Order: sequence, then structure tokens, then C-alpha cells
Amino acid sequence: MPSQQRSLFGPAEREVVFDLETQRSFQEVGGKQNIHQLKLSLAVLYDYSTGEFTTFREAEAGRLVDELLAATRVIGFNIKNFDYAVLRGYRADVDFRQLGAKKTLDLLEKIAQQWGFRVSLDSIAKATLGRGKSGQGLDALRWYKEGRFDLIERYCRDDVDITRQVFEYGRDRGHLKYLDRFGESRTSPVDWSR
Repeated sequence: MPSQQRSLFGPAEREVVFDLETQRSFQEVGGKQNIHQLKLSLAVLYDYSTGEFTTFREAEAGRLVDELLAATRVIGFNIKNFDYAVLRGYRADVDFRQLGAKKTLDLLEKIAQQWGFRVSLDSIAKATLGRGKSGQGLDALRWYKEGRFDLIERYCRDDVDITRQVFEYGRDRGHLKYLDRFGESRTSPVDWSR
């Protein structure tokens, strides 16, 4: 069932949460400077207006970008520096920096700005939601090589759902929890509107 709550960003008819997985690792493409060569294997988008998840394969990368452009707000975890950089390789006509600046809420960026350090989504999910991620990016790369798009889709959808829940938790409670380097749970405030 779609969320009926009003967005922090005004009347948001198309707030979406999004994540993608790649075909290659940084090691395979010669480092982070070649992020555009990682190539999309699969992406999942959750649309608040419908309450539905949609999956996109590489051949649908252009349609995925159109969906992101049509959204009122795009929510994700490290999407400005990673996901958008991967998608640049498919749509040279799109200014992803402008998309990032105008209507993207990158939770990792906000957390780093507000807390002064970066924390993994898995750490936040374990401490805040009581469950961790269902896999790692390296798992998705292995599954791609094995042709297991079913496993990649399940993993990516789970990441999108965790990101959505983390966003909502912070929005509704004004804080998130995370595990520090000693495995202890800590709580820090978040403000998605800043």
C-alpha cells in the first residue's frame, strides 16, 4: 500500500528510492576513475506513489534515467557518487550533477555531513532496523557472471527496501542508530530536510 504521508519536500507525487548493481568491479575496470565502465547489471526503483518496485536491466537504462528525471525526489545511499556515475555511461545528454543537486537525497552524503564520518548501510540497518543487508556487492558481481539475475534482483530489491526503511525511520524519529567499530550501537540525529 502506498505511503499516504506528506513528504518533507512538499507535495511529492513521485518520490522514489533507487539502487543499482554493476557487471564489473573497480579492479576489473582499472580503478574508480573508470566508474562509467562498471556497466549496469540491474537496478530496482521503489515508487512511493504506487508502493511498487520496478526492476530495470541494462537494456532499459535509458528508461530508468527517465524515471529518475520524472521523480520529484530520488532517495538512495551513495547514489550521487556511485549510481549516477555508472548511469552517466548510458545517458550523456543528462546532467547528473544537476539531478543530484536539485532533487536527490543521498542518505550517505547527509549522514557524513551531519555526523562527520561515513557509515555503511549494513551497519545502520543492523542497529536501526535489527536486520542487515542480505549480501554484498561482490555477491552481485559473482551472480552476474553466473547469469543469476534472480539473485541480483532479490539482493538489490532488499537494499532498496532497507534504504527506504532507514529513510523513513530517520524522517519519523529524527535519528538513526549505527554500529561503531567495536560493534556497539550508537544513536545520532539526522535531518533529511537540511
